[in-house]
Amino acid sequence: MAQLEKVLYTARAHTTGGRDGASRTDDGRLDVTLSSPGSSGAGTNPEQLFAAGYSACFIGAIKAVAGQQKIALPQDLSIDAEVDLGTIPNAYGIAARLKVSLPGMDRAQAQALVDAAHQVCPYSNATRGNIDVQITLA
Repeated sequence: MAQLEKVLYTARAHTTGGRDGASRTDDGRLDVTLSSPGSSGAGTNPEQLFAAGYSACFIGAIKAVAGQQKIALPQDLSIDAEVDLGTIPNAYGIAARLKVSLPGMDRAQAQALVDAAHQVCPYSNATRGNIDVQITLA
């Protein structure tokens, strides 16, 4: 397990009620109602939040690597993320798929950029070897 060398930021959230509850960050920027996947509840669920978080973080990693390598990124860079909730032996698990769109970029350069971002993204590092993650170019 890799230990943090320096803490750059700490997110804090208070959650009640689990999948059918609510969660709020200490700064109030995120205040969500939670509902179980497939239920009639009006809230979001942890898998949707994970998909949004992972894809946003991965775009940040792409931007960081592109900046280091002095690569211009398309303005309409985007990621479609899917997170599956399913069963594993005696428990529950998740799997993630990220479909990265880098329109107008040379495909080989885009793939190299995505591969490098996958090595530095905190979500990728947290999930590597723990869940099935598939990252593809659109």
